[in-house]
Amino acid sequence: MAYCKNGEVEIYYEVHGDGAPLIFLSGLSGGAWSWYRQIPYFKERYRVIVFDNRGAGRSSMPPGPYSMEDFAGDALALLEELGIDRAFVVGISMGGMIAQQLAVMAPDRVRAMVLGCTHCGRARRIAPEAWVLERLGNNQGLTPEEILDKNIPLLFGPAFREKHPEEIEEYKKVHLSMPPQPIDAFQAQVAAINTFDVCEKLSALKCPVLIITGKDDILVPPENSRVLAELIPNARLVEWENIGHAIHLENPELFNSTVDSFFKEFLDRSNG
Repeated sequence: MAYCKNGEVEIYYEVHGDGAPLIFLSGLSGGAWSWYRQIPYFKERYRVIVFDNRGAGRSSMPPGPYSMEDFAGDALALLEELGIDRAFVVGISMGGMIAQQLAVMAPDRVRAMVLGCTHCGRARRIAPEAWVLERLGNNQGLTPEEILDKNIPLLFGPAFREKHPEEIEEYKKVHLSMPPQPIDAFQAQVAAINTFDVCEKLSALKCPVLIITGKDDILVPPENSRVLAELIPNARLVEWENIGHAIHLENPELFNSTVDSFFKEFLDRSNG
């Protein structure tokens, strides 16, 4: 197992394939495992980098609260460790926030960026309904499997849950194969989301940006993606019908091909 140090924090990471560097940034409680539908596809043409965020999986779980700058700093430390100057970046949910923070902190390191089902922070965030937040945060006294079961309706849209119960079981199996996230680490990650705000800095972004959202996303309502498209110069916005929050898992074929087609536009422009 490979680890990268950022100060006292150890970040677990994996590298798959060869080609242009492509780093995937995971959401709340997520990590390298989150991309099990993307790694086999993208490793054929890219050097795929995935890792566990601090506070989750096999990475260190230092005392919180964390900040989005912490997460972006971990991603930058990993790029340094691997000798990567510039990378394509994909971020989903909290990972999309990390991606924005990374692009703000180190704009020259981001070749092009895909932001999925995410928001730009407190100033312009359209929050989910109160019951959604209450359900997401109500983990006290529950087993990892019980936490996962209660969160499934928040992550996956109703159409997907009805038609693909076997995919839900596969997701649960992969998730539960990871070390359980302690409640204090979960809360430390949530703190980073609640203090995140780059809304007024996005107008300075120069990298190409594709924004993707599912119209059935109740966790990060699609209005947030429309705000991002408004704030980021020349950003493209795609909205998918009958898809919830886990856009990369509900229709991985569509997600993978859309992201791949977007990045291919910039593959031949430079070798950085």
